Amino acid sequence: MSRYARQTCLPGVGEEGQARLTEARVLVVGAGGLGSALLPLLAGAGVGALRIVDPDTVEESNLHRQTLYRMEDIGRAKAAVAAERLAALNPDCVATALVARLDPVLARAEMAGAQVVVDAADSVAVTYALSDLCLAAGVPLVSASVVGRAGHVGGFCGGAPSYRAVFPDLPGQMQSCASAGVMGPVVASLGALQAQMVLAVLLGQAPSPLGQMLTLDAASWRVSGFRFDAAPEPEAALPRIVGLGEITRADRVIELRGPDEAPDLPVPWAERGGAPVQPGEGGGRTVFACATGLRAWRAARAVVAAGGREVAVLATG
Repeated sequence: MSRYARQTCLPGVGEEGQARLTEARVLVVGAGGLGSALLPLLAGAGVGALRIVDPDTVEESNLHRQTLYRMEDIGRAKAAVAAERLAALNPDCVATALVARLDPVLARAEMAGAQVVVDAADSVAVTYALSDLCLAAGVPLVSASVVGRAGHVGGFCGGAPSYRAVFPDLPGQMQSCASAGVMGPVVASLGALQAQMVLAVLLGQAPSPLGQMLTLDAASWRVSGFRFDAAPEPEAALPRIVGLGEITRADRVIELRGPDEAPDLPVPWAERGGAPVQPGEGGGRTVFACATGLRAWRAARAVVAAGGREVAVLATG
């Protein structure tokens, strides 16, 4: 019996659909908790090429939710280990790894030829950067986020509104898995939903997951969803997310972290803290830098709210 017999017998799949999966190339950004769930499902379904981008190594504290990894993997690059596991799972799937932190410059290159981009990076800067790039290129983006016992997953771009159309700005406070904790089954559930959305996009199934948001709250046992097909795009996608390679000497770069948190400046001419930025000051672009992009986003938004436009965010990791 064929490896894929149980899915090719489904309406809307068949041998033709399976051939489409075999020919597909998917870019997956993030090989942590979400990636650990979705990557084996995509490989198992027969997606032909998976490109995995992640800068991190396996830590023991990952293992309660990142079940793709084992104790013997501690210290190894997640992307490399994930590619090995997928090759063992299904030789029909060619999984390749890139151990690097994604920025807009790298993302543009890696998106070439991808039918779908998957955001599993747990980084607000990566999410908005991927959304901007996918919207411009017309490439579908499947993004998910999880903290604690709740999270969401949605299909964006590729003919549907972007992530910014649904989330034009960040909430006043945001927590990470490191600070707020996270439950493994919730991560796995949302990662599985990401995989299902990717497969539905590749197979052209209707209704499309593009323009669809699903939320899961395992604390109150609520699952809900809504469509956002008519959500308008913001008039201006500000602040823009930039990569280090896009910074020029004409930019005023403000590092928001102190020397104890960031001993090295992102560029030699960067200011640490810096004087308050006035809209239009200097006539050039002001780039705010921090680790995750959160503080930089808020600083940039403050300038935009005061009437400034030429601002950007640099998340250095």
